Amino acid sequence: MTNYEEKILAALADKYRKSKKDQGTSVIARRTKISPSLLYRQYSRNDGDPEEIQAVNQAAARCQEKGFLTFETAGFSNEIESIYLNDSKIEEIERCLEETGRYESKSSKRRYVEGLISTYGGRSPAAERECEKLRQSLEKNRIPQKYLQTGELLKALVFIENNQEDLYLREASMLIYGDSKYLEDNTLYPVCRALRDSLGRPCEEDELEDEILEEYHITREKQKLCIKGDVMLRTGGKELDLSDFKDGVEFFSGQLKELEWIHVRASALMTVENYTSWLRLSSADRAVFYLGGYATRDQRDFLKTVYACNPGLTFLHFGDIDAGGFYIHEHLCRVTGIPFQMYRMSRAELQDPRFKSCLHPLTQQDRMRLRALETHTAYGEMAEYMLERNVKLEQEIVSYYEDENADK
Repeated sequence: MTNYEEKILAALADKYRKSKKDQGTSVIARRTKISPSLLYRQYSRNDGDPEEIQAVNQAAARCQEKGFLTFETAGFSNEIESIYLNDSKIEEIERCLEETGRYESKSSKRRYVEGLISTYGGRSPAAERECEKLRQSLEKNRIPQKYLQTGELLKALVFIENNQEDLYLREASMLIYGDSKYLEDNTLYPVCRALRDSLGRPCEEDELEDEILEEYHITREKQKLCIKGDVMLRTGGKELDLSDFKDGVEFFSGQLKELEWIHVRASALMTVENYTSWLRLSSADRAVFYLGGYATRDQRDFLKTVYACNPGLTFLHFGDIDAGGFYIHEHLCRVTGIPFQMYRMSRAELQDPRFKSCLHPLTQQDRMRLRALETHTAYGEMAEYMLERNVKLEQEIVSYYEDENADK
């Protein structure tokens, strides 16, 4: 059964810490209050489990005995109507919660942020700008909402702004984080925005945000474009029928300048996030284009050419069912101006019994990124579902069964 004592105290502490009262700016003396339905959704409903309701009541009573809170009941019943925090006990409550290992107090968060300022402040122009934002937040007794992500951002800014060596993007990621994909998958665009803000260099209309890295001797790897399916290309005055190549073709992006037109005879073109899935997928009724992550300038230009040459063509995107997959889709639609529909990136895949053993729990970084998507029209429902179920799924297992689905 749920540990309702811990859940009550955490809910009250979180609400207090987010209030103007904690920041010292409240002009109205309001008590910090939660409803028991926040703890157990069916608390006040006729179909509520009596044992769960009793557990909530008993937990509230134990917390009241410790002086942490008070509560009001509805009329002459035992049903709790509202639970109120004893504000003077907030520090003691947070210390108790921290002992569980599942809660971080405001004082611990503050020490972490102060450590960031001490470690990275003044070590590069953009990093100093970010540290000044942190100082201003602490002066107002606020903890920045994304303080953990800010630590990863500062680490990258200090490295990049002090770099004098010619590096590829994934080499830089290895040197910063010890992971070749971490920069691209998690912090690339916050880093690039911070660099642009520091330089006063907003992104031009025909420029990708990450091209600012070239100012710091960091470039993406030489790009290959990978496509297969019923597609005709005209390049250098010659026509090439890609349907003759069952496994598709790969060509360096430098050849784009020779591309005269492209005709997709299939019913749709689908971009695919991961290379294994691109290899696996059939091209019988669609052209399949390997994306590999966030769309690069060359991929963007190629896809825009396809869009211009093929009015009425359906565009799909197939990626991982995680925060990164949704951000890649959003970026793809934004930089190309093409309304890509998401393909097999839904709740149905997360609920498919064939994929159950392949579901992964969310990391803390996953949760932060999904919470940022909860209010987004296209991704909000999925983000909420994944946060509630603590699940994500890589696309390779979905593409493995794709031919089986196509036959049904």
